[in-house]
Amino acid sequence: MNTKRFTLMALMMTLVIVLSSFSLTVPGGHLYLNDVVIVLSALLFSPKDALLVCGLGAFLGDFFFYPSPMFVSLVTHGVQGYVISYLAHSNRNLISKNRSLIAACVGAFIMVGGYTFGRAFVYSTLKTSLIKLPFQIVQASVGVIFGYFLRYHAVPKQIEEIV
Repeated sequence: MNTKRFTLMALMMTLVIVLSSFSLTVPGGHLYLNDVVIVLSALLFSPKDALLVCGLGAFLGDFFFYPSPMFVSLVTHGVQGYVISYLAHSNRNLISKNRSLIAACVGAFIMVGGYTFGRAFVYSTLKTSLIKLPFQIVQASVGVIFGYFLRYHAVPKQIEEIV
């Protein structure tokens, strides 16, 4: 691993941590923007690197700011990042924009399902978990839309050369 790639991974992990710390307040709950960076990171990095950046970044974000679901975040976002990257890449190259979008959507399902069942475990009731389901769906959708957009319309060529 070269220094530039390691630094970019650390930067993306830091963004996941920071965006886990604050949210947009919406009627009935909160919307976190860390999923945007998680999708972007998964579309940039290899599956192994995406697992590390997404899973550990989400874990540390929860550890510092809201620790009860930190292990749910570790597993859910780690698997989400790995699967998106695995489906979107072949030999470290993105396969296609359409395949990347499908991979990001699969990752959104993983995130929604992981948090729904994970919260049921953390809070001891599925009913409590289902209350947050609409917010998880919106958060996952925002992550897919903006993460995909940033990957294909905002990432400079210099960053693509690093990863």
